[in-house]
Amino acid sequence: MAANNYGIQGLNNLGVEKSRAVYGANRLSFKKANKFINALTGIAKEPMVVLLLVTSGVYFISGKTGDGIFLASAIILVAGISLYQDSRSRNALEKLKDFSQPRCKVIRNGIVKAIKSEELVVGDSLMVEEGTMIMADGVIVHANDFSVNESVLTGESLAVYKDSWGANHFIFHGTTVASGLAIATVTAVGNQTRLGKIGKSMEAIADEKTPLEIQISNFVKKMVVAGLIVFAGVWAINYYHSPKLLDSLIKALTLAMSILPEEIPVAFTTFMALGAWRMMKMGIVVKQMKTVETLGSASVICIDKTGTITENKMSLAKVFSLKTGQIADVTDKIAGSPNQELVRLAMWASEPIPFDPMETALHDAYASSHQGDERPDYRMIHEYPLSGQPPMMTHIFENRSGARIIAAKGAPEAFMKICKLTEHQITRMMTAINALTAEGYRVLAVAEAKLSGDNFPATQQEFHFELKGLVAFYDPPKKNIKAVLESFYQAGIKVKIITGDNAATTAAIARQINFRGASRSISGDTLMQLSDHELQEKVEDVHIFTRMFPDAKLKIINALKAQNEIVAMTGDGVNDGPALKAAHIGIAMGKKGTEIAREAASLILLEDDLSKMVAAVAIGRRIYANLKKAIQYIISIHIPIILTVFIPLALGWVYPNIFSPVHIIFLELIMGPTCSIIYENEPMEKNTMLQKPRPFSTTFFNWQELLVSVLQGLLITAATLFTYRYAVANGASEPVTRTMVFTCLISANIWLTLVNRSFYYSLFTTIGYKNNLVLLVIGITVLISCALIYIEPLALFFNLAPLHAPQLTAAVAFGLFSVIWFELFKWRKRNRNEGH
Repeated sequence: MAANNYGIQGLNNLGVEKSRAVYGANRLSFKKANKFINALTGIAKEPMVVLLLVTSGVYFISGKTGDGIFLASAIILVAGISLYQDSRSRNALEKLKDFSQPRCKVIRNGIVKAIKSEELVVGDSLMVEEGTMIMADGVIVHANDFSVNESVLTGESLAVYKDSWGANHFIFHGTTVASGLAIATVTAVGNQTRLGKIGKSMEAIADEKTPLEIQISNFVKKMVVAGLIVFAGVWAINYYHSPKLLDSLIKALTLAMSILPEEIPVAFTTFMALGAWRMMKMGIVVKQMKTVETLGSASVICIDKTGTITENKMSLAKVFSLKTGQIADVTDKIAGSPNQELVRLAMWASEPIPFDPMETALHDAYASSHQGDERPDYRMIHEYPLSGQPPMMTHIFENRSGARIIAAKGAPEAFMKICKLTEHQITRMMTAINALTAEGYRVLAVAEAKLSGDNFPATQQEFHFELKGLVAFYDPPKKNIKAVLESFYQAGIKVKIITGDNAATTAAIARQINFRGASRSISGDTLMQLSDHELQEKVEDVHIFTRMFPDAKLKIINALKAQNEIVAMTGDGVNDGPALKAAHIGIAMGKKGTEIAREAASLILLEDDLSKMVAAVAIGRRIYANLKKAIQYIISIHIPIILTVFIPLALGWVYPNIFSPVHIIFLELIMGPTCSIIYENEPMEKNTMLQKPRPFSTTFFNWQELLVSVLQGLLITAATLFTYRYAVANGASEPVTRTMVFTCLISANIWLTLVNRSFYYSLFTTIGYKNNLVLLVIGITVLISCALIYIEPLALFFNLAPLHAPQLTAAVAFGLFSVIWFELFKWRKRNRNEGH
């Protein structure tokens, strides 16, 4: 038996190109909706765009062509910004889709290599193994313990066993490997596969609104209703004072525009999509947008031991022969001893083409300790897949002369149950197991059976096994795992280990990495006997769960969720699928993870590095905090716009209509980039990962935060109205008064942007944050504002007037004072926290 490719050469490079030219790429092509047209349709339905269209039409009808053209241009600009933001979001998601494209193994030029699934061609030798999704139709040429779940095609949930010589020797695109390994020659790709002909697209992902999306959508709907009510009232008031239908309609539309917070949904979509894109650049693929929202709330992370805590680089370290009662190091010479026979049997108990790290280590140990290689002389005639609790597996090989090998390996507990052992042998075994697991070794028992004839028992447990001893593997902890765990602990995130390994080995590794709670553990069997109430108490107190199987893992996740924990879980195997799906954040490993695990997960770590999960939580918290800043900014700045339009009109002040639609649209065009560009680009605050996770049930708009935003908005309103009265008291004309109020509002907008970069740290701290877009956006805002005031044609169009130095200084100062008070609020908050 040749390692890896089983003597199969596969296609050469020229053969691949020829096949692709004839049969095409391995892609399912179906009619898709035009995303650009969909985006345009969505924009046309936006309340703000509808208002702009109506107002522009009214201006044209009333003969104010210049204002009509400006608003029509504003529609194009608003649509352009929306399309740009939509394009950014879609491009980020497309890149994510490409990045998370399934990969598959093929044999080409005699070498096993991993390729993207769309690069697969007819004639390729496709290698599929447990947990992978089959990416093309094919004919099996070699199989070991191979079964496939074909429910996507047949609806039958039970796995179907297949081999190369039976009638059922075909594999189909879209099905998943339930067990074993097979090599198949690809017969159809893309739309020519059975799945492609049925017309089912595996790419379709149902859009589901998240709790935060629903909250934001409801808030915007309420503001739209409020806008309609106020619009009707203001139209009536204006018409009562001056029965000019179109003029009063324009004034009412002005107020309606000022009420709509259309920046909020845009900000939400932008933050989530760009957050996912930023994570992708770090090697974290987010499959569902809701994951970005949930990440910052993660309160528990459940991690596997092998490959997550440890390197997943199994090496055979020690062997224990029951015959000699001695534990031997495999680096010692074992030729001709019972230890050599133990290694040989352990190899025969493994898959002929090993894909599990432990089985690879056994094949390597056999090759290095045996001069003559027996593997080419034997063929597998029967096998029993890994099964039972605790699990074990058995393989039966035979050579041409009829000599037979029946070898089994698995959890020591499995063989202690079925083998006839003396008290002395049991004591020897337990002593050896305790000694090896206490040092962190992963231990498997090895046994042999004899049987003539082909009447194999129904289950492997029915064989009369003779226990030969133990093989012990060492998988060292990852170098960075201590720091990763400490980062989770500092962030207030509890860590649980859920593993199929035994308690002693897991506890030994846990102690080596300073894991909190290494002294207490519970096994899968014990856990399944607990009532729901007992289980919920246990999952909070216990941090190590051993000898776990799928049902037990799922029960742990559901029990943690019942305790209102936001659960993240790492997984890589077929058996992890249900638990990954059930967790709030399912995390699959990109390298060693099976396709089933990646399919069930909502997030993929491409490098199998748990430290990336710390980064993902940090990004999740940063996005949430920055989105909150953006929305609080939008609320705060909308209040003065609404009230500055409404109060002079309602109270009958000397200049009742201080702002027109052109002023509102200009302010809206400043606010959009500020909230979506500046705040999205803000770095994470230094205390973010030292705080406890926020409860996911907490509403986005809690009253205390909303009160701060409303108070900020009311004080800015006070400043704009004070500026109004100050200008009128000093004999200013309507254009000068309007300009001073407009300048005060622009000043307050700029200072609010800077002050609200943190609701804790001072302006002097946040000014040092690395965000080049702050100066850029503010600089552009100041330049355009100055142009509107001091360039005559623009000033005339906007009904503004140049300000003298004292007037400009007063307007800017009033805007500053209306916002800068919040620094005292933050100073008091910091002092109170330091006092604790």
